[in-house]
Amino acid sequence: MMRGVLLLLVGVLFAASLVIGPAHIGPVESLRALIAGDGGPLTLVMREIRLPRALLALLIGGGLGLSGAAMQGYLRNPLADPGLIGISGSAALGAVLAIQTGLAASVALGLPLAALAGALIGVFLVLMLAGPRGTSLSLILAGIAIAALAGALTSLVLNLSPNPFAASETVFWMMGSLADRSMVHVWLAAPFIVVGAVMLMSLRRGLDALTLGEDAAAAMGIGLPRLRLVLVLGVAAIVGAATAVAGAIGFVGLVVPHILRRFVGAEPGKLLFASGLGGAAMLLASDIAVRMILPERDLKLGVLTAIVGAPLFLHMIYRTRREAL
Repeated sequence: MMRGVLLLLVGVLFAASLVIGPAHIGPVESLRALIAGDGGPLTLVMREIRLPRALLALLIGGGLGLSGAAMQGYLRNPLADPGLIGISGSAALGAVLAIQTGLAASVALGLPLAALAGALIGVFLVLMLAGPRGTSLSLILAGIAIAALAGALTSLVLNLSPNPFAASETVFWMMGSLADRSMVHVWLAAPFIVVGAVMLMSLRRGLDALTLGEDAAAAMGIGLPRLRLVLVLGVAAIVGAATAVAGAIGFVGLVVPHILRRFVGAEPGKLLFASGLGGAAMLLASDIAVRMILPERDLKLGVLTAIVGAPLFLHMIYRTRREAL
């Protein structure tokens, strides 16, 4: 039932994302130009601007929601977030270096490729620090260390920036946005996000078993080192690709599983798919909102998700404390 509602909501929001924009064009005319395609300006707007934006919101939102549910299931902690293992910080550092060195301006796709390289280096360091048979605590500590190091290096690069325009561009990029993205960005991010999603969905049985504890899961035949490796690689593929093409977008992976847990239950296996749909719905709705709120200003997507996500999370904390009394 809940999955059907979420699928319907995602479909409606995806269609709305295609037909809503600064160019006031009717929905029927917009969809006809997208599907039929007469090669005119309207077809160009639909296929080169609105369709890539909607597809990226669908992919990135779904991936972040799924990653958040997987991380919370593995760590058995509802406060876990995909950024906890430091991949988004590492990807952001790669992108900042590309902007500051001029690589982003001189090489096509230099920025997203540098961000992906940063994410790969980050996941390698996390896995090396956590060790092949480390516990979930060692994974968290390794992720926090890499995130802190990446954040410090990003601040250092900004601090030493000789060009104020490059520093300004970096800060705006880090706020997260889907504006001015093309189908090239979709084809760049989609393989990583799809492969990462398949890897995380394959962990449903293991994550369900982990709710009974690591010893019980091992007794049920779950290979914990392999589960952790697949989890880290899957989350890294999704978060790294998302950060590479859209910048830092927070709170989706943290808030969406929280909201949906009340409706689909606490079992990670059930929560994974629902959180993917919920994340897609949240990011599609947020991206529509940034076009409608202050349309004359460039309101960043990451800023809006933080503004919406933080109060929601605070409300959940308040409700949890009240229920505990």
